[in-house]
This record gives sequence, structure tokens and C-alpha cells, in this order.
Amino acid sequence: MPKRSEEMLMDLWLSLLLVWITCVLSVSMTPIIGQSKSTQTGGSAVVASGVGEGQRLLSRAKRGWVWNQMFVLEEFSGPDPILVGRLHTDKVDNDTARYSLAGEGAGTIFAINEKTGDIHAMKRLDREEKAEYTLTAKVTNGITGQLLEPMTEFIIKVQDINDNAPKFTEGPYHAAVEEMSAVGTSVITVTATDADDPVYGNSAKLVYSILEGQPYFSVDPNSATIRIALHGMDREMREDYQVVIQAKDMGGHMGGLSGTTTVSITLQDINDNPPKFSKSLYEFVIPEDLPLGKEGGKVKANDRDIGENAKSTYSIIEGDDQGVFEIITNATTQEGILQLRKPLDYESKRNYTLKVEATNIRSEPRSNGPFKDTATVKIVVEDSDEPPVFSKPMYLLEVDENAPINKIIGTVTARDPDATGSPIRYFIDRHTDLERQFNINVDNGRITLAKPLDRETDMWHNITVTATEVRNHSQISRAVVAIRVMDINDNAPEFATEYEAFLCENGKPGQVIQTVSAVDKDDPIQGHYFDYRLVPEMLNNPNFTIKNNQDNSISVLAKHDTFRRQKQEMYFLPIIVTDNGNPPMSSTNTLTIRVCGCSKDGIVQSCNVEAYVLPIGLSMGALIAILACIILLLVIVVLFVTLRRHKNEPLIIKDDEDVRENIIRYDDEGGGEEDTEAFDIATLQNPDGINGYLPRKDIKPDLQFMPRAGQHSDSVVECLAVFWVLVIYCDYQ
Repeated sequence: MPKRSEEMLMDLWLSLLLVWITCVLSVSMTPIIGQSKSTQTGGSAVVASGVGEGQRLLSRAKRGWVWNQMFVLEEFSGPDPILVGRLHTDKVDNDTARYSLAGEGAGTIFAINEKTGDIHAMKRLDREEKAEYTLTAKVTNGITGQLLEPMTEFIIKVQDINDNAPKFTEGPYHAAVEEMSAVGTSVITVTATDADDPVYGNSAKLVYSILEGQPYFSVDPNSATIRIALHGMDREMREDYQVVIQAKDMGGHMGGLSGTTTVSITLQDINDNPPKFSKSLYEFVIPEDLPLGKEGGKVKANDRDIGENAKSTYSIIEGDDQGVFEIITNATTQEGILQLRKPLDYESKRNYTLKVEATNIRSEPRSNGPFKDTATVKIVVEDSDEPPVFSKPMYLLEVDENAPINKIIGTVTARDPDATGSPIRYFIDRHTDLERQFNINVDNGRITLAKPLDRETDMWHNITVTATEVRNHSQISRAVVAIRVMDINDNAPEFATEYEAFLCENGKPGQVIQTVSAVDKDDPIQGHYFDYRLVPEMLNNPNFTIKNNQDNSISVLAKHDTFRRQKQEMYFLPIIVTDNGNPPMSSTNTLTIRVCGCSKDGIVQSCNVEAYVLPIGLSMGALIAILACIILLLVIVVLFVTLRRHKNEPLIIKDDEDVRENIIRYDDEGGGEEDTEAFDIATLQNPDGINGYLPRKDIKPDLQFMPRAGQHSDSVVECLAVFWVLVIYCDYQ
């Protein structure tokens, strides 16, 4: 306490001493400083000083302007204007010299006595608003107005006082630091500013201290860096802190001004807490018919950490050797969900005891583990009414095609896995047996044949058999029964296709006419082997023979080269094909052989008999065209003869029976008996004319119905032209 009193007394004396020095400098030291900075001008001198009128001036070597920097204390608030300094010249008598100012603040802030040269500050000044003013001094003769000295600039500086407190311009502050950080760990640096002059005195010298936040944090007095001050700060105990920092000028001494700011500091989480199960023992009752993947129970391990540091994974480490259960993590709730991987069976095992472990996903090197916890889970399996269970999931049965009706194909069996052991009834799902080809015994599951089967129609039949409990019809199970129809030799072989062979007239004996193969719808296990032979009545066939190619095919050969189309155009060769089944099946197939005309290279050109008698160079199409033109010519001739016959018939009918009176009424006046042009009696007797044409009197009757000259000859020429065009086109085709 005495030491603290001594420090306070020392601060008081230092403050008084600083005020005294400031006043002395503003009054006494001004002329001395001014004289040290004198400038040489003409033959006279003007002295700018801050001394009183009775003081003695120091000697100087030359006359002229003697000016200096004047100082004025800021924030001066006395009753009278404060004297800043004085301007003086000895070139003329002081009674005639007149002084004036120009520049910044002249006449408003600063005023000069024109006779004495005294400069006064008329207003209260603030260095933080303006630190200095530049003025121009002017001295003239009061009588003549003549400029006595050249105008010269000088500066009035505003002296600083400690009138501004430190300020934290960026506050309030927010910072974060990891929990459990070491003592001395830097948290944040705060900075304050002081508007006072930093080069004059200690007005802007700041010292930092902590007002609130101890003993958790400390602050460096010079750099203002906040650091951890307490070991083992735990976020789970306290997360947020409010720290108040003070900045004080005058070097922190008494009388200095101060400012404060608040720093909000949050401790960041690290993974320093392991997960912990809320209970050490969990018990669940799970029905045995719980579907796979469905929830059977939940466990939860809590972690005091937050975010990623609180996330855990769950696993089963004991008690599940058969892999019946699995446990997954719910990412939202961080719970462990117990599920089934395999079906439960109450009759085989009724309870389980599992050991479950929760482990943090992230580990923290600075914290000591282990970051895990374990709990025991007891599971009791609850009995449920289960559906029947087939002895096999799928049955494969075989039956011969053409088997008799009611033949037993096979048997399916199912049992009730429950302890009660309900009887089972069997049925066929008719959606899988639409034709009702199979039946099943409802009591023993024996499947029988209801309709004949043909392997060549359907080789496989897939049906579904259901098993139902007698005591609970809702408990149904299904099994697939695949029935394979076995082959028997019930189809005879036959030609692979309808063959039509061609034989050249100029062929050689032994020439291969056609290669023949056979197919069989049956599918014997040992494969197909076909035997070919001619029918018995054709064994001594003088024209053709067959040769076995040892690949289930034969070649038909010609025995001679005297085949002619004029003699016989087509031959039929019956061949018997027999398979190797039990019993063997055979069929007779006929090969058609045509005799054709071929080129020297053996290329077939024509296989028709009529082509043999056609003129060389004319085809059948050309012959048809010729015949059509001949018929057309005959038709034209008949029409021509008919027209000639009609031309020779008389135009006036002489039949007496057809004589009748014809009366024609008209209004024109006749010309009398001598007028022969008025009417024609032949026209009146036959008003329709001959064949619809009226005869003309100016043309002889014999010439009215005669064809024009050259009419028939033109028709014949056109017909002949068409004829030859058709002949050329058909022959080209």
C-alpha cells in the first residue's frame, strides 16, 4: 500500500511538471527559437516573438525579418484572447509601422495589433481538427503605405494536450480458441487508437489492461494480445466468456484517459469425451417372423462433445457367431438400429446375448482414449405362427411324352415349423397351369398327369404348388415345380425341304444330281442317325442310284447320259428315310427330277418341252406376242368384210309390208311439184338413216359408207409395227 501511494504521488508531480513546462515553452522559449532560425534579408529586421514588451532582445548580426514558428496551446478557454507572439521591425519608427496578416485563419482565428504587431488567438483551437496554420506577415509605412519589408510566411502550430481518450474502432470483438489449449496460447489481438499527438509527450502512449475475464485470460500491456491464462479450460464446463480490455494513455499513469472494449471468446470443441451408453443392459423381444432389414431395437451412446466429435459408430463384438444380427447408425439421431441379417427361428434358438460397442469416428491426439464404450443387449425370440416350409425351394420332375393319364410324376412335401404342427393341404396355382394338364393330391402332394403331353409342343412345364395350414388358411407357402417332358421316338424323319432336282440332257453318268438330308422332330440322347434307301420296287432303277455321304445325307446320281426331254420330261424317285430310335420310325419322301437343256458348261437354260420346238432365237414370250398379233389381224379382216357387206345393201327398204304413209307438218311454203330440193322421200321413210347416219343427197349413196382410201392399209401397218415391237421386247426379256 505505501508503494502504491508513492506511485500516485509521483504521477501527480509529473503531471504538474508537464503543465509548467508547457506554459514556459509557449512564452519564454519562443524568441530564442526564433532567433536561432533567423533569415537574412535587407538592411532592417522584423522580430516575431512571444515575449512581453519590457524584455530585452538578444543581439543579432544583421537587420531584417527574424521570424519563427509560433505555438499556441489547444483547447485554451481563458476570458481574454491568448497572445501567440509579436512581429517587429526596426527599419522605421514603431509609430509609423503598420503590421498585418494574411493566410489561414487571418482575421478570424488570428488577429494582429497593427501598431504593436501582437498576434492573438481569438478562438478555441483543436489540434485534432487542424494541427498548424500557415500565415503571411506584412509591414508597411502607416503614412505612405509603402511596403517596408518583403512579405514572408510563418507557421503557427497548435500544441497538443491530452484531450482525447483511446478508442477501439473495430470492437466489439469475437474470437474462438480450442478448449484445453495451453497457457499462453494467443486468442486475439485488439488495437486502440488515440487522436492526440504521438510525438509530443505521452498523450498517445497506450497501455492495455484486463478489467474482466480473469483468471481465464490475460492481455499483453503493449501489444494488446489476449492469451489463455488458465490451464485445462473445458468447453463442456463453460463455453462462452466475456473479456473487457482497457486502453489508457499517458503511459497508463494517473490522469490519463482510457477506453474499453468487450471481447466475446468461445471455446471450440475437441474430441476429449468418449461416447457413453445411457444403460449398460438393453433387453428386446423380437418376433421370429420379423422381416430382414426391419428394426428390432435401438441403443444410444451419448457424447458430451458436439459436431463431428460426437458422432459414433456401433458394432456387435460378441454373441453373434452366426451373423443373424447387424447394427447400423442413424446419422440424424446417432442411435444404433438393431436389424436382422438372417431369419429368426423360435424352434431352434429362443434367445441371444450380444455385446455392442460404440466408437467415436474421430480421435483426438491430445486426449487420452479409449473413445469407446460397450453395452450388453439381450434378445428374446417370440414365437409366431409361421407358414409351411417346403422340403425344397424348387422341384425338378420328369415325365415321358405320351405317358398315360393319372401317371404319377412326383411328390412335393411341406411341414409346419411351429410346435403345434398343423396338417398341410396342397394345391396347384391354376394361373400357372391354364390347360389343367396336371393334378395334385391335396393330402400327400402327389402330382399326376391329367392330359397327354407332347415334347415337340412343350418341352418344359413350370407350375406353382401352394401349401396351406389346415388350422390357419392365411399361412401359405409356394414352391416352383419344373416338369421336363422326356422324348420318345414318335416322329419319323423327313426331307429337310421339298427338293426339286435338275438333270442336264448332256450330263455324264455318275453325275451328282442332288444332295438330300433329313430332319427329325425327336431329340434322342445318342443323337440322330438316318438310313436312306430306295423303295423296293425301285431297287433296280435303271436311271438313278443313291450314295451315302456318311453325314446323315445322300447324293442322288444319274446312271446314264441318254435323258431327253422329248422322251420324258420329269422323273419321280421315292426314298425311304429311317431313324435309329426304338422303335425305329421311317417315312417315304419323293424326289422330283426335271430334265433340262443345259449349256456346254452345265448351266440350266430351259426345262420345258415346248421350248425344245421353238425357233432359234425366239422365246415363249415372243411366240405369244406373234400369236396375239395374228389374232388381231384376223379380227380386223372380219370387221372389214362385215363393213363391205353392209355397204352393198340398199338404203331404201323395198318391202311392201313396210309401206306406210308418212305425214310431216311444217310451216314453210312448198315449191310445188317441180321443187325436188325441199325434201327427200328416202329420208322420210327412214328418218334414222343407216346405222345412225343420215344420207346426203349431194354425195352418191355408193360413196357415203365406203372407207377412206388407205384406212385399212394403215391399220395393218400399225398392227405389224406393234407385233414386231412385242416380239423384240419379249425376246429381250
